[in-house]
Amino acid sequence: MSHHLDITTLPGVRIPDSAIAREATQLIRDTASNLLFQHSMRVYFWAGLMANRKGLAYDPELLFAGAMFHDLGLTERFHESSLRFEVDSANAARDFLRGHGISEADVHKVWTAIAFHTTPGIPEFLHSEATLLQMAAGMDVAGRAYDQITDEERDAVVTAYPREPDFKNGIIDAFYEGTKKRPMTTFGTFNDDFIACRDPAFQRVDMCSVILHSPWAH
Repeated sequence: MSHHLDITTLPGVRIPDSAIAREATQLIRDTASNLLFQHSMRVYFWAGLMANRKGLAYDPELLFAGAMFHDLGLTERFHESSLRFEVDSANAARDFLRGHGISEADVHKVWTAIAFHTTPGIPEFLHSEATLLQMAAGMDVAGRAYDQITDEERDAVVTAYPREPDFKNGIIDAFYEGTKKRPMTTFGTFNDDFIACRDPAFQRVDMCSVILHSPWAH
């Protein structure tokens, strides 16, 4: 029988003990659903565990801010936005961090980590905070790199920050609710999958049709 790990004993992964971390946690707890809050907390721990495995150095405070804010753009206050939800999330994190006197270089790190976290093939070539945020979000939502986390570690994180009984459908619904009023912002990303899944009448934009029907003669 495996020894059960407590969240506080996960090797090398700690929530930063800072005003920024405490305020970011409270902000997301107050403005996001419980599903998205728990998801964001798990993402931070998956990211830290993956960093340990890969020997990636990162700034815990920046990574924590990225994890906390990465899906904020899906929440109700942004439903009428005309931006990609990832950009709304990144802008909210940028405003928050600027308000705490974080350097523009570090603010930009968090902004790019959040803005690119749903874009395959790019974050792994940016800074480690972007690499880790994308990997960890993929781990929690789609089970990406699931086997790179041990059973004990998964149990510890999910015990501390539980997945809802039907998290899979819950996260699809969260994406759908967050993007259904701005479907054009999902073009060129996998976010249109969420609208197509929940709305049978949804018409995807096809890039080849766009090219073939452009005003150019040939």
